[in-house]
Amino acid sequence: MKILLRFLTALLFFIGTIVQMNAVEPARSRLDSLITSLSGDDDEELTEILRNMPNIEVGRGISFKPKNESYKLTMRFRMQNMVGVELNKDFTATETEARVKRLRLRFDGYIYSPKLTYSIQLGFTPYDAKVLPNGNMNIVRDAMVYYVPSAVWNVGFGQTKIKANRARTNSSSALQFVDRSIVNSEFNLDRDFGFFGEFNKHLFGHFDLAARASVTLGEGRNWSSSKGSGLAYTGRLELFPLGRFKGLGDVQEGDFAREEKPKILFAGAYSFNDRALRVQGQNGAMLTGGRTRSLSSYFADFIFKYQGFAFYTDFMGRSCDTPVLYIPSPDEVEPGEPEFIYKGNGVNVQTSYLFRSNWEIALRNSTLLPDESVQSLVGYEYFNQSTIGVTKYLIGHTLKIQADASYNYKKMAADPDYNRWEFRFQVELGF
Repeated sequence: MKILLRFLTALLFFIGTIVQMNAVEPARSRLDSLITSLSGDDDEELTEILRNMPNIEVGRGISFKPKNESYKLTMRFRMQNMVGVELNKDFTATETEARVKRLRLRFDGYIYSPKLTYSIQLGFTPYDAKVLPNGNMNIVRDAMVYYVPSAVWNVGFGQTKIKANRARTNSSSALQFVDRSIVNSEFNLDRDFGFFGEFNKHLFGHFDLAARASVTLGEGRNWSSSKGSGLAYTGRLELFPLGRFKGLGDVQEGDFAREEKPKILFAGAYSFNDRALRVQGQNGAMLTGGRTRSLSSYFADFIFKYQGFAFYTDFMGRSCDTPVLYIPSPDEVEPGEPEFIYKGNGVNVQTSYLFRSNWEIALRNSTLLPDESVQSLVGYEYFNQSTIGVTKYLIGHTLKIQADASYNYKKMAADPDYNRWEFRFQVELGF
């Protein structure tokens, strides 16, 4: 009889949790009420089982923590379902895209002590898990262990995002467009394996400072090993002259927290990748013939938010002493593809306003500026993309509907038939 009672109680709890999720009410409060009602019951074992059941809250995952608090596990998932179409200058559709772009499963928590935390994230779509140039599988996105002695500093070991530019550090679940800009796609450092450290300090008044640094393998996530290459060294400095943003607003696009007072971020970063094996350092194809190139990447960010209004500027670039590695000769019987490093820089400017109804309109202008030494290989003098986006937030960034439209322009394009227009629609759902 006790077994049946336990089963029915657990079943009713989970059904109640699911039914009441639209109210975004934490399940823990309902669980506490149930425990209180059972406090006079002789079945202490049943009460103990209920007390250790998962804490469920929309947008914050499912958490498990025993009574002795020796560990904590929070499990979350999210997905992005997207459809898009690209059109040429005659407004004729040339490519249609319809897919689950991102499907992620994440585990966070601590073991033994809240000072020893971990973070694991897996990606399951072809976009996330495409095989690397060296043949390795690419499902693991994050696998980190952190030592967090205080809120001031922490150190980590494993694989995660390199803290270099704002747009990349910003989670893809917290974007105000369907995806990041063309500038970020070319110059971001993505993820890598190594040692990471962060330092946060309140200086005076409202002025805060944050510093982040890493020493990593240099070949990107899941690469495992390399020969003939060095390491990647990255440092980033962030200044908050008017205080910190509410609700992690520095890593979430848009002003969903509706800052009551103006908030600003100035940030800069530099990364040196010694003898990189890939054309983008931590990304891109492998250089052929055992070649390597040392790459320097630089980043500058600015954020302003106030009462639903948000403004961003991102500047980033890459330098290399000898960016052109191979150009096919007319005498070659079977000439290969040109091989080069995209040397140059880019700038991204975007702004948005979030209405009280949780509808948001956003504008973005992004420009890629390749160095003269590689313009003929890249295929344009510069590449500009202008985008307008509309988002309806149902439960913050956890559940939202997005649409955006972009117009592309390439000056002195080698291929005049490039796609001019792009329209995309996406639904983001997380738990």
